[in-house]
Amino acid sequence: MDKKIRILVVEDSPIMRKLITDILKNDPEIEVIDTAKTGKEAVEKAKILKPDVITLDIEMPEMDGITALKILRKEVPQTKIIMFSSLTQEGAKTTIECLTLGAYDFVPKPSSKSFWESIKKIEQDLIPKIKSITPLEKIKSIYRPSYMVPEIKKGIYKACGIGVSTGGPQTLLKIIPELSPNFPAPILIVQHMPPLFTKQLAERLDSISRIRVKEAEEGEIVRDGIVYIAPGDYHMRVKKENAFVKIKLHQGPPRNFCRPSVDELFESLAEVYNGKTLVLVLTGMGSDGKEGAKKIKEKGGVVLAQDAESSVVFGMPKAVIEEGLADEVINLFKIPERLKELFGVK
Repeated sequence: MDKKIRILVVEDSPIMRKLITDILKNDPEIEVIDTAKTGKEAVEKAKILKPDVITLDIEMPEMDGITALKILRKEVPQTKIIMFSSLTQEGAKTTIECLTLGAYDFVPKPSSKSFWESIKKIEQDLIPKIKSITPLEKIKSIYRPSYMVPEIKKGIYKACGIGVSTGGPQTLLKIIPELSPNFPAPILIVQHMPPLFTKQLAERLDSISRIRVKEAEEGEIVRDGIVYIAPGDYHMRVKKENAFVKIKLHQGPPRNFCRPSVDELFESLAEVYNGKTLVLVLTGMGSDGKEGAKKIKEKGGVVLAQDAESSVVFGMPKAVIEEGLADEVINLFKIPERLKELFGVK
């Protein structure tokens, strides 16, 4: 990187504040420019310092993280905000709300009693997310798909798969609520999230959508017009059993450091639905979904990839596009209508 990423650490606990600060200071590409103990102090300092990233605790005195987030999104809209969340059902629910309000991502607070394990967990979760903020302008200016694809067939698809990571909740909120309950295929989603968070995401989407959204369950029959979200820490696959297609969950080894894995879902969709599968690779870090997209293409299915301009992180879509696997590179705001068109929804 040409310059360091400037961070404002917001945390009411002195121990956690020092822990996060010390971890970040050890990385040569990151500069901690200041800290804040409350949401109110964070807003005041952010307006002056205009950091690249703010790490923001949800539970704070005087002004909580949600209130601070709403103000920060207005006062410093270019700053990326990463929430620190407790691994509880209430914490997961609040975190999903923060993501829908524009938080960039979140990091679960370590639950381990070991100090060193806590340090390692924060390093593994937080630093890659901070470094994923590299501005897209440079990517956009040098990146252009360099291949031609055939016209996409319409009205033949029996399943829709979606793979998404960083920026997923706010992205899915732009897509799923726009779909009708008579959508003529099941929609299966892998969103990289821990347990509890995927359930809260499903409930949030279901509450504002006309189409039904639920966290997937082992052995349930896959039905048209339902959105299934893979539960955190479980790979989700589909399998044909007699006349039915069923959900299969397992805790095999992570793939691309992810469980659930997009590759696992896409590969199983290719096996069950062959060329009548359409998948979307949306915003996210890394390359999860690339190998699964290969299987989709081998079976004659279709792959759509989100464009750089509308991606929060242009990692997963870029990997698919550069491999020559994308039949179409599409802006987020055009996806709902394109899905309706390709699935023959009237």
